[in-house]
Amino acid sequence: MPPSVPSLPRRVARTLRTSLFAQVTCALVLGIVVGKLWPDTATALQPLGDGFTRLIKTVISPLVFCVVVVGIAKAGDLKAFGRIGVKALIWFEIASTAALAIGLVSANVVGPGRGMNVDPSSLDAAAVEETTGGGHLPTTTEFVLNALPQSFLGAFAENELLQVLILACLVGAALLHLGHTKVPKILPAIEQAQDIIFAVVGFIMRLAPLAVFGAMAHLVGNYGLGVMRTYAKLIVLCYLAAALFVVLLAVALKLVTGLSLWKFLRYIREEMLLALGTASTESVMPRVMQKLRRAGARDDAVGLVLPTGYSFNLDGASLYLSIGTLFVAQAVGVDLSLGQQITVVLVLMLTSKGMAGIPGSAFLALSATASSLGAIPAGAVALLLGVDRIMDSMRVVTNLLGNCVAVFAVSRWEGALDTDRARRALDGEDTSTPDDGEKGVGAEKGLAPGKDAGGEKGASAGRGPGGETGIEAPAPGIPAQKPKELEQLKEPASEAG
Repeated sequence: MPPSVPSLPRRVARTLRTSLFAQVTCALVLGIVVGKLWPDTATALQPLGDGFTRLIKTVISPLVFCVVVVGIAKAGDLKAFGRIGVKALIWFEIASTAALAIGLVSANVVGPGRGMNVDPSSLDAAAVEETTGGGHLPTTTEFVLNALPQSFLGAFAENELLQVLILACLVGAALLHLGHTKVPKILPAIEQAQDIIFAVVGFIMRLAPLAVFGAMAHLVGNYGLGVMRTYAKLIVLCYLAAALFVVLLAVALKLVTGLSLWKFLRYIREEMLLALGTASTESVMPRVMQKLRRAGARDDAVGLVLPTGYSFNLDGASLYLSIGTLFVAQAVGVDLSLGQQITVVLVLMLTSKGMAGIPGSAFLALSATASSLGAIPAGAVALLLGVDRIMDSMRVVTNLLGNCVAVFAVSRWEGALDTDRARRALDGEDTSTPDDGEKGVGAEKGLAPGKDAGGEKGASAGRGPGGETGIEAPAPGIPAQKPKELEQLKEPASEAG
């Protein structure tokens, strides 16, 4: 008899039960419907999204620390880690400048604010102050000083990623300097802590559909869909400019690594949809790090490039800021000269680097740019208050893709990318290993990660290659030391022979 085919309702139910992508998609649609039909109720659902983001943020700093320390120790070369950092900064600057240039050119060609003839005195400048909470973007000196930790625990408690990165680099360098003989248990402990954090991320991700539903319902209920008609020209321009930039990213990725960005989009479709629903790239950082490692990028490259990109490579924000500046100028009737537009690029190249994690940072950057030009009233930035939240999706997608492409490109540049493994992963083949924080082949048989098919603990659990008990496996990149006890055990055997 031919095998029975499950009915359509059963297949749909199984997909909803097993696929995070399907769950998040349904939550996204349901959130839009609830926000449209019951806006007053929908605005009260925001804590669902905020709570999920808070949970994810609790694991980001320790995860980044573990991945970077393990990456340095496995690479065994601190100079290589420094080269990765320098190459990442070069890539970030080129990408951000390209995003700014695309934004300025597209705004000049389309002119989204032309003909609005807005009187700046009629705008509520106090609303911008309320959005930014009276904050300010840090100066270059403040930015550098804020990147240096004041205390070890404080960096983790305040979720300061740049400070955590610096601490991780110092700890990784210390491990290489001391070697495995002096601190034999530290690196295995950090690797085990990394596995625990990835397991915690897996638990939290089960709440992702609730977070997307709450965040989307709040967005639609609070802002409505009418704002999209009012600012249709600006919204369409921003999204088209972002699409053009993504095409350029796809070309760059193909030229540098030979990989397809469209296959990569399919590979991280769950994370991309979650980032769209919660309007936050931080909510998917742990999962994206895990998938990049599984796709052949070396630990040290992933651990350094991706978190650093969250502060230095805000391509979507750069696009929005350049278009937004010209939109505001055009709306109030100010015609910016070529020299002033070049000034806009130079100012935004600096201000966009200090935006991450600051409330209302886009408005702070726009206000700083307007003040530096002296031609645009600072209060005119209030024109973008109604549409800023709608731009989050564009910024999130572009920022996330820009940082992922940077990881692949810098990894390839440094020789830290397994392109064969990357192609297999993007083609949908399972390339996970126990080192990825996921269950490996042994786990499919019901074994815990770190055990082989015979149920015995592997080298990482304290056995040597030959299976001798009591012998700690050396950390990658650190020479193994033979215990004296083993030599003493071998001597009588050789004499008896």
